[in-house]
Amino acid sequence: MGYIWVAIGGALGSVARYGCTGLVARWAGITFPWGTLLVNVSGSLVIGVLGALATADGKPLVAGDARAFLMVGVLGGFTTFSSFSIDTLSLARSGAWGAAGANAVGSVVLCLVAVAIGYYATAVLQR
Repeated sequence: MGYIWVAIGGALGSVARYGCTGLVARWAGITFPWGTLLVNVSGSLVIGVLGALATADGKPLVAGDARAFLMVGVLGGFTTFSSFSIDTLSLARSGAWGAAGANAVGSVVLCLVAVAIGYYATAVLQR
């Protein structure tokens, strides 16, 4: 049953990613992959929250099928490391080395900061 939950979550996450990146592209333009960056950072924030809930004092609040559905399925479909990779390569191939570097560094740093904020803020709120 876990595979079914992951598949459903992945479908929902992928549709949400498609919608979010499309909205951001219409708003901010397509010269820089802002949509992919936003999805990766927000997905990192949410997985930080869920990670804290899943490890709360050894008594996970998100476990089993719910964890698989949300963390593996929804967020796995929503976050876009493969999209990030192709966007960064496209920027580099077009000669926009500064933008490619900014996207790579920005994605890694912002996503790590977002996952830490999500995790630790949730851990503090659970006390």
